[in-house]
Amino acid sequence: MSHVAAKHYDEKLGFVSEYGRQVVELLHPQPGERVLDIGCGTGDLTNQIARLGASVVGIDVSERMVEQARRKYPDLSFRVGDAQDFSTSETFDAVFSNAALHWMQNPTAVIQSVWKALKAGGRFVAEFGGKGNVQRVVDALTIALREQGVDSTERNPWFFPSIGEYATLLEGQGFRVTYAEHFDRPTAMVDGELGIEHWLNGFAEDFLVGFAEADRQNIIHRVMELTKPHLFMDGQWVIDYKRIRVAAVKPS
Repeated sequence: MSHVAAKHYDEKLGFVSEYGRQVVELLHPQPGERVLDIGCGTGDLTNQIARLGASVVGIDVSERMVEQARRKYPDLSFRVGDAQDFSTSETFDAVFSNAALHWMQNPTAVIQSVWKALKAGGRFVAEFGGKGNVQRVVDALTIALREQGVDSTERNPWFFPSIGEYATLLEGQGFRVTYAEHFDRPTAMVDGELGIEHWLNGFAEDFLVGFAEADRQNIIHRVMELTKPHLFMDGQWVIDYKRIRVAAVKPS
């Protein structure tokens, strides 16, 4: 997600942090705990964890996101880092992630990084896209790109597993999975008719990169046409999100 403009993310896609507050509740950070926030974006949830008394470090692969997080929350610690290839001399009581892991196509490497960062007895709490997430949008992108003579398969940047797939990866590393849920979460966009365009410009750049502006707009309008009967409701776009929420413990 390194291409997403931090300002656009904050102004038009603020639902990401807003829904993540429920994941912070599952984390239940305690005063004095050290927490690592993977894929921290512009830092809103990192800040919420810190306000609950934890000592928290946020990492994100996007320099622009980290710069914005540092501007917004200058008293907190943010670093540029890729959780698929991340190591630290510190160890943490908990690792947290919201709406980031589905951008990382080597989940085994991410889980290894989390394992190494955790103290024995530490916990991992995350939410991200699950199997079937934004499926109507993906199907429409596939059709729209095919009409442009492009196979979308290699452009898809996302990893959307089932609970069984992801729990198996966690258990393979040695984690004990203590909680897992796969649920529908229809997600409303702002700005009425423009809502899905905000979403596509924020999250679907991998599908759109390399097209001339006219072709890009044609693809966006085709996606709107294909998805509108299913995703446009009462004057706003509601994207077909399906999420996985999971908690796991590194045994003592």
